[in-house]
Formats: sequence, structure tokens, C-alpha cells
Amino acid sequence: MRITLAQTSPKLNRSNLKEIISIIDTCKDKSDLIVFAELSLNGYMLQDKLSEDAWNIDELDILKNLSLHVDIAVGAAIKDKNYFRNAALYFSKGKLLSKHFKVHLPNYGMFEEARYFKAGNIFESFISSHGKISMVVCEDLWHKDVHKDLIKENPDYILALVASPARGFSDDGLEIEDKWYEIIKTVAQECKAKLIFVNRVGFEDGLGFWGGSCIIDENANIIHRMPRYKQETKIFEI
Repeated sequence: MRITLAQTSPKLNRSNLKEIISIIDTCKDKSDLIVFAELSLNGYMLQDKLSEDAWNIDELDILKNLSLHVDIAVGAAIKDKNYFRNAALYFSKGKLLSKHFKVHLPNYGMFEEARYFKAGNIFESFISSHGKISMVVCEDLWHKDVHKDLIKENPDYILALVASPARGFSDDGLEIEDKWYEIIKTVAQECKAKLIFVNRVGFEDGLGFWGGSCIIDENANIIHRMPRYKQETKIFEI
């Protein structure tokens, strides 16, 4: 299986769709699945712009069409009836195969997601042509109850769409990076699943995102890893 990790630097507007389409067009004949980061269609610090920039699902029909060539997992702010959702969307074979609404919305320190988004309430898996998949969005993975839900689902692949700002700088490296790798290695080993972690890069309102996207195998080994801070799209064979 060939998986493309798209470590992008989204802007705080709708122009991200054009860039995502360009990346998919470039990789669609060389890849089986392309994975983008959390809110890669919108940018992270949306706040009051959410009412203008959130997407209706039918506005993303171009991604349905492109999924006839390659499976696509992408993060987006979605309008859901009277609410806004922080969503992971999975397109395959010309349709929206699955969506996951972020359950654990951080609302502390630099984070204000619970002020703007409505939380989801379920973790589930779905069957793709590549196997059984579960999707999570960023903070979801920091909660032990989610780990238990994922173990019950018993997926072949876990897709973690993330927008993690860099924090905890020290002489030994980046503390948040160490903590994230500890978590995703644990989850991959607990679930006996491959875990695809895609974190964005770039800057927004004083926040810098560190990247470091990677693929973890069932034994908690990092088998592929991308650099910190660098915008890059790369195809890996697993």
C-alpha cells in the first residue's frame, strides 16, 4: 500500500481547497491513500471566521470525484445543521465513505475549540478497500477512554489528523513532540494497528506548528517520518 502524507501549511481561508486538489492531482496515480492534517481545508485559528469559512459537504464534491482515483482523508470545519464540526472526512470511490467529528475539543490555554465547535460523541471504524480504518482528530488521542474505544474497534489502520503547535522547547528537543510520539506508539501497539499521524506546519497568530508526520507500525516502531517545520508531501510504501 502506498500512503501519501501531506504535511501542509494551511491558510486561514478557503484557498486551501485549491492546494489540496493540486496535491491530489500530483499524487493520485502514484498513491492509494492521501492523508492531510486537522482543519487542512480551513486553517486552525478560525474563531469568528468559522461562520464564513466552514464547508457544506456538497461544496466538496470535487473531492468525491478525485476519490475515484485515490482515497482521501482530510480535515475540515463542516456545517452540520445548526452546528460547526471539526471533522475528519474520508472520501473513496466517488463518495464520502466516513466522517468523524472531533469528540474532545480543547478549551484551555491557547485553545478555544469548545467555544466554536460542537463536539462529536462516537468513535467507530469503517471498511475501506485497504482494510478496517478508524479516524481520530488531535486531542481525541490524549484520552484513555478513546484508546479503549479504538481497541474495541480493532482497526487495521488508525488515521490521526493533527494540528499541534510547538511548545515545550528544551536543550533535549521539543517536549510536545516527545509526548505525541509516546502516545501514538502506545495506541498503535495497544490496537495492533498501523497508525498514520499527520501534523500540519506553518504559523497562525503566533502559533507555530511542528509537523513531524509519521507512520507507526503495530510494534510501535516509527517506520517513516517527516521533518519538523517543513512543508512537504511524500509517498511511503508500507
